Amino acid sequence: MTARVLDDADIAAANDLLGAAPPQEILAWAVKQFHPRLLMATAFGAEGCCLIHMLSQIEPTVTLINLETGYQFPETLALREAIREKYGMTVEYIYPDTSVAEYEAEHGGPLYEHRPDQCCHDRKVLPLRNALTRIAPLAWVSAIRKDQTADRGVANVVQWDKKFQLVKLNPLLNWSKKEVWGYIVKNEVPYNELHDRDFPSIGCWPCTRPVAAGEDERSGRWAGKKKKECGLHVVEHQDGSGI
Repeated sequence: MTARVLDDADIAAANDLLGAAPPQEILAWAVKQFHPRLLMATAFGAEGCCLIHMLSQIEPTVTLINLETGYQFPETLALREAIREKYGMTVEYIYPDTSVAEYEAEHGGPLYEHRPDQCCHDRKVLPLRNALTRIAPLAWVSAIRKDQTADRGVANVVQWDKKFQLVKLNPLLNWSKKEVWGYIVKNEVPYNELHDRDFPSIGCWPCTRPVAAGEDERSGRWAGKKKKECGLHVVEHQDGSGI
């Protein structure tokens, strides 16, 4: 097991200090504590784009990665280039071991249709674990908000991530959707054009649909299924297992 860079007392103290702090203050603290061994994983959602803009002003050399499953929308991939043009920050793609064609051939067709948890595990969770072994960060930044799902609702601004064995920071945890979009408009932050076409939450194209007026913003993810998370941000079981 990886040695913990912060113990429970350190994390409690950090949450006392940062629990109600602005995201920029949380990021500045993270940079001071962990850079250059600080990592941000982004799916290019609106929240992640806000954090990239903040990091461009605080520390633009923080390592940025995206889990390129092979199923991302073209609009999502185009946003990576828009971010590079605006901020000079390159988001590294992290790929699974197999291409989409190889993966679907191996499983006799698209696995996302009947085993979406396994698909997410194979094409997101495992590639991230492999990337963490190579990059060896001490902490990672996520763009989750507390009001998005039940698992995210019990998160803290600073926490120990048992799944990936490193410190996890959630600078936007206490922000609302309104605050996110207010920041984007005010700072002219590049964002995924699918947001303008009724996609408030964007994942892989086979498992994401537009959302109707009045629906929950994540109702377009894995629509018709109980699944609401890809597995990166779920609460771990005590034994560390689970997807």
